[in-house]
Amino acid sequence: MSADETGLGATIRSWRNRLTPAAAGLPARHGRRTSGLRREELAELAGLSVDYIVRLEQGRSTTPSAQVAGALSRALHLNRAERDHLYQLAGLRAPDDNTISEHIPPGMQRVIQRLGDTPVAVFAADWRLLWWNRSWAALLGDPATIPPDERSLVRARFPVASDRGQLATWPVTELDPEASDRAIVADLRRASARYPNDPRLTRLLRRTIDGNPRFAELWQEGAVANHTEDRKTVRHPSVGDITVNCDILTATDTDLKVVIYTTELDSEDATKLDLTRVTGTAPSRSV
Repeated sequence: MSADETGLGATIRSWRNRLTPAAAGLPARHGRRTSGLRREELAELAGLSVDYIVRLEQGRSTTPSAQVAGALSRALHLNRAERDHLYQLAGLRAPDDNTISEHIPPGMQRVIQRLGDTPVAVFAADWRLLWWNRSWAALLGDPATIPPDERSLVRARFPVASDRGQLATWPVTELDPEASDRAIVADLRRASARYPNDPRLTRLLRRTIDGNPRFAELWQEGAVANHTEDRKTVRHPSVGDITVNCDILTATDTDLKVVIYTTELDSEDATKLDLTRVTGTAPSRSV
């Protein structure tokens, strides 16, 4: 078997061909001639250009960055062994257990895609946003317009002087902002113990402790806990204030956090949330 059949481009193409749009969480489209993903669909899911996908598959680009490899592994629903193989084909070192994971396992992807129109997002252990659905983008603004490094709940809640981006486009307030701030800091302290040598987390903590007095004050308290639930009000520019319950589910093996926003059944908030999908933002893409 030649390298053309086993190399990076051919492998990406075979993984793309085996993944159906439905399994990837895309809407059904008529007139398809193939059961797998089109290049345009993979590009949308991975947040990459179609031209770049073409160059990868044709072998004209063979050294994607670790960030691109991670985006492709999530978009293609690769399991851990397949993800590591992708990194190796790209000449990259696969992530290990001592660094924060950005890999969303296929099982988790199947679950979050079955939550329908509920706003859902997935964050890494350091609260970097990795994935979101269209309902999340409609409620809070499309994170695709923000550079990946700035898709951080910590940077949004505890900005330093040099920060420009905001994770949420619409104003969001918590029922108890003080408790929410403390929960985020306590959760980060727990992550710092599990990933003491992760360079991204180390940089985030250093810049936030040095640049945000409020964060530094809370960090000094030394609390350790998980951030599990909250209640928020989102001021949407088209439909007004929407009160949502925020539940956070954490995968114990990866520390990935699934954030889910729900409203009370048959309430005015539920009606407004439905309206955001019509009047909100353009469909988002996976990171």
